Amino acid sequence: MSSTSTKSNGRGRPKIRPPVLGDRKPTARASAAEKEQDIYDAIVASVMGQRLKPGTKLPELALCELFGVGRSLVQKVLQRLAHDHVVQLRPNRGAIVAMPSPEEVGQLFEARRALEASVLPLVAERATRTDYASLRRQLREEHKAMHRYAQTQWAGLASAFHLRLGELSGNPILYRYLSEIISRCSLVVALFQPPGNATCEHEEHVRVVDYLEQGNVRAAQREMKRHLIDLEHHIRLVEESTDQSLADILGLATE
Repeated sequence: MSSTSTKSNGRGRPKIRPPVLGDRKPTARASAAEKEQDIYDAIVASVMGQRLKPGTKLPELALCELFGVGRSLVQKVLQRLAHDHVVQLRPNRGAIVAMPSPEEVGQLFEARRALEASVLPLVAERATRTDYASLRRQLREEHKAMHRYAQTQWAGLASAFHLRLGELSGNPILYRYLSEIISRCSLVVALFQPPGNATCEHEEHVRVVDYLEQGNVRAAQREMKRHLIDLEHHIRLVEESTDQSLADILGLATE
C-alpha cells in the first residue's frame, strides 16, 4: 500500500451555504432527464476540476433551489453520483463529496495493478501492427495535450491510454472491470493529486508500448507497476474547507 497521508484542518467537514439563486434556472422546456443530466454533469465537473472538495456537504434543498427542480430529481442524481463513487450518502446526514480512506485508496490501486498486469500479456499476444500504430498516434496526442491544456483537461487522454490497452486485450469482461476501476482511480486522482503533478507520466506510457511491441511482457509489466505505484504515491488525502457558495462552485452564481 502507498504512503498516502491524511490531514485534518480541525474545523470539521466544510459545508456549502446555499445562496439565493435569482433568475438562473434551467428552462421550463427541459425534460426531467435533461435536468437530471445537467445537475449530474455540473457536480462531476466541479469535483474533477477540484472546485468541490472532498467532504463538502451537498444539501438537497440547496441543489433544488439552484437548479429549480424538485427533491425527488435531486435525490435521483445523488443516487447516481453515489453509484459512481463521486459522493457518499450518509443516513440522516445527507450527501458529501467522496472522502475515501487511505485503506480504500490502497485497495483500489492494488486491484488496478493486478488487472493491468493481466491485460498486458493479452495485448502482446493479440495486438497487430495497426494496433501499435494506433497506440503511437494516441501517445502523440497525449503528449501534445500535456503542453496545451490544464491538468484536469488532459487527464482524460492519459486514462484513455490504459483503456485502449484493455480493449486490445480482446477480453470484454476484463475490459469492463478495468474501465470501472480506472474511472474510480481517475476520480481519486482528480480529488487528491496536487496541481502540477502529471496524472500519468507520458514517457512511462511510451516505455510500456515499446516493451510490448518488442514482446518483452515482463518488462512491460514491471514498467506498468512502477507507473501505477508512482501515481498512487502522488495522492495526498487532505480534507479542505471552502468559503465559496455552492452556486459559485457549480458556475451558477448570478452577477
